[in-house]
Amino acid sequence: MKGNSMIAGMLLGVGAYALFALNDAAYKYLAETLPVAQALFFRSLTITAGCLIAGRGRVVAAVVASPVLKRMLFRSAITLIAWLCYFNAAPQLPFAQMMTLYFAAPILTTLLAIRILGERVSTVRWVSILLGFSGVVVAADPRGLLVGQTAAWAIGLVLIAAMLWAYAVILMRQIIRHEGALVQMLVQNAFSLVATALWTAMVWVTPTPLELFLLVFTGAIAAGGQLVQFAAIRRAPVAVMAVVEYSGLVWAFLLGWLIFADQPPMAVYFGAVIILAAGMFLVLMEHRAGRRA
Repeated sequence: MKGNSMIAGMLLGVGAYALFALNDAAYKYLAETLPVAQALFFRSLTITAGCLIAGRGRVVAAVVASPVLKRMLFRSAITLIAWLCYFNAAPQLPFAQMMTLYFAAPILTTLLAIRILGERVSTVRWVSILLGFSGVVVAADPRGLLVGQTAAWAIGLVLIAAMLWAYAVILMRQIIRHEGALVQMLVQNAFSLVATALWTAMVWVTPTPLELFLLVFTGAIAAGGQLVQFAAIRRAPVAVMAVVEYSGLVWAFLLGWLIFADQPPMAVYFGAVIILAAGMFLVLMEHRAGRRA
């Protein structure tokens, strides 16, 4: 049963990171013409409204009475800073490269899980994590970074976002023992809504009908991704989810090609094969371990 639960968590994780990749692609598109704060404001407004409609007074009462409210607010601040770093870098980097750099987060998450959560990471999981990370390095085609084809400050912002996101995942793992997904989503997005409201008013740009649709649509996609991610994290350890997160890179290259006409070099395809091999290796070994158990 435990093995089946982990496989289910991994499959849910693949779905969550597909939704996140679609969300990120839409925000990169919006960041070309709209302020980042405005995009985050609409995202938070959509998700907050959805949480209140779904939970009504019960979810508000649960937030007020939560024993981990301060920790949820702290995680909300960490996540907001990560989003601001990530999307301010978006206009300066190709979508596939931006997400590739961001995928330093899974190995950081694993290291923090060992240190903070006391999780035991088996040899199989370490092999999968390091194999997946090597695939990210190959797919990144770092020659472009060495010859200065990308802005160094944008790269730095994405790496800062990766570090903050890794810590936020650890906090989520701690909080989820006490609070459900709906409460966490409401706190996180209400915090972001308040934090970006004044900023949005100062930099407001009237969106076109297409941009307005995308602003609302991305909020819905982000909400779906968060719900699926919460469900995945309940079923699989952080170290396993760290490997599953690499699946988002494949979606990133696909969306980069479809939406932004990015033409990845061959290194991208080699890296994608390595990443998929890491994921399949983990699935196979976890399934075998589950059957033995």
